[in-house]
Amino acid sequence: MAEAHAIARFVRVSPWKARRLVPLIRGKPVEEALAILQFTRLRAAGIVRKVVQSAAANAEHNHDLDRERLFVQAVRVNQGPAFRRLRPATRFPAIIRRPTSHITVVVSDTTPIRRSTRRGGRARKGRNR
Repeated sequence: MAEAHAIARFVRVSPWKARRLVPLIRGKPVEEALAILQFTRLRAAGIVRKVVQSAAANAEHNHDLDRERLFVQAVRVNQGPAFRRLRPATRFPAIIRRPTSHITVVVSDTTPIRRSTRRGGRARKGRNR
């Protein structure tokens, strides 16, 4: 079981917007994930697509893995530093925050383990969810 990863740091896209893409590609084969990202109409999709391509290339060249058998194991979008800009106004200067993200993609040649979609905790009694 070999893994390869790629990281794009200080990407000028909000982490909230980039995280919308994570459930679309997690656990999918690399070729299918690239096709999904190619036809997704979000600005962050192009950036995440580049990182997935880079992780697949790292697996191919550094670990001698077959690109056809790679799966996207994990995608993480962490918050980076926010650039601050000042916009002069009449009564006070407005501070404009430009958020950045760090995007990490891990690919592997093993089939990913499907986890429950329900988040932690114990089963609740008396509720139908």
